[in-house]
Amino acid sequence: MNFSEPFFLNTLLLITTILIRAIPCCTCTSLNTITPNQPLKDGDVLVSTRNTFALGFFSPRNSNNRYIGIWYNKVPQQTVVWVANRDNPLINDTSGVLTVNGQGGLILYGRNRNSPLWSANVSVLNTNTSMAKLLDVGNLVLLDQNNTAQNLIWQSFDHPTDTMLPFMKLGLNRVSGLDWALTSWKSKDDPGTGNYTCLIDPNGYPQLFLSLGRVPKWRGGPWTGRRWSGVPEMAPPKFILNVSFVNDPDQVIITYGILNDSIFSMMKVDESGTLHRSTWQGGARQWVEFWSAPSEWCDNYGRCGPNGYCDPSDASKFECTCLPGFEPGSPRNWELRDASGGCVRKRDAHVCGNGEGFVKIAHAKLPDTSVARVEMGLSLRACEQVCLKDCNCTAYTSANESRDGDGCLTWHGDLVDMRTYSGAGQDLYVRVDAITLDYNQLFLYAS
Repeated sequence: MNFSEPFFLNTLLLITTILIRAIPCCTCTSLNTITPNQPLKDGDVLVSTRNTFALGFFSPRNSNNRYIGIWYNKVPQQTVVWVANRDNPLINDTSGVLTVNGQGGLILYGRNRNSPLWSANVSVLNTNTSMAKLLDVGNLVLLDQNNTAQNLIWQSFDHPTDTMLPFMKLGLNRVSGLDWALTSWKSKDDPGTGNYTCLIDPNGYPQLFLSLGRVPKWRGGPWTGRRWSGVPEMAPPKFILNVSFVNDPDQVIITYGILNDSIFSMMKVDESGTLHRSTWQGGARQWVEFWSAPSEWCDNYGRCGPNGYCDPSDASKFECTCLPGFEPGSPRNWELRDASGGCVRKRDAHVCGNGEGFVKIAHAKLPDTSVARVEMGLSLRACEQVCLKDCNCTAYTSANESRDGDGCLTWHGDLVDMRTYSGAGQDLYVRVDAITLDYNQLFLYAS
């Protein structure tokens, strides 16, 4: 076969380009710190102390755009966990430089040194002592160091992209307004700000959400003392993390540590709107997912409408059921398996001063707590009396499973986004009229 000279040159150029992009980071210049006198250029990498993480310039697959990112350095499959200039890449440009500037801030430049592409947006008084380094937990920090101490000026953990690593925070600082949330990439080839966000909603009783813009897609529910109400998988031995949840006047956050630091684990929200928890399996040389959400029909937010709940246990039946004492708002739509309109209180049902009571829904994902009320320090029995005396109270449960049912959580309106689990979940007590109460007690006695 004969090759023309242009064909040969083009083929050689293509092969050379592929080889250059495949060169491992060990051939790059490896840095320990970034300072005014030691910037990080395209081709250099900043590595953490034990080489667990690296920071440098990268291009996503099928893209020539250049980004500053952090990835697992010990994982052969490049896994980017943080991106600085996600919405402002260097386009076909390898002249990028990340440096500490004259004001002590961390700045990313392209060819135009007068127009930064990204910055950490801080100002330091003593600029001669500013430096950036990558910690072994994957946190890029900007420090002001002197002879006695190192003061933290800025950290990437305060500005997550789509991935939550061990020791990161997810939630809200109520004092400063700093919001720790995960936002998906636009696509697999574009790390720009995407459409899906994983966050903690601080309204009412705080809970975990995955949203498309402002529209909830999946709700993890409130923290029950041991886990999120909508994540029954958060239990050993399957769950390998040490979780800490804080809800006080200053902040509402969740963070987790890894029980074995040789395990690489991360939570990521992808561009399709799915939340994944994965660990790296060295033997298989791949990331293995052990939890994701939403993963089934009942996981999607509000599937059965107000005052309905989703039960996936019998695939031959419609998954949606009205709560005791309620009936479909539109029987016709319900017959067509459209439960979006939800359920309403049965006609002629009296639930205020007429012998009403509560029916237990076992193994439940708690309803949306955005407008729920909480009183810590009350027993479950005291919580029942509080709810019973308030005719507008529609349901109650314990606010904290981990302290013998301490705390009272009450709802005063529609109960939204409920489902049941097999062998998991929490008991919820729903207000019903006297007739429904007698029927359920008779049913329980007969069974």
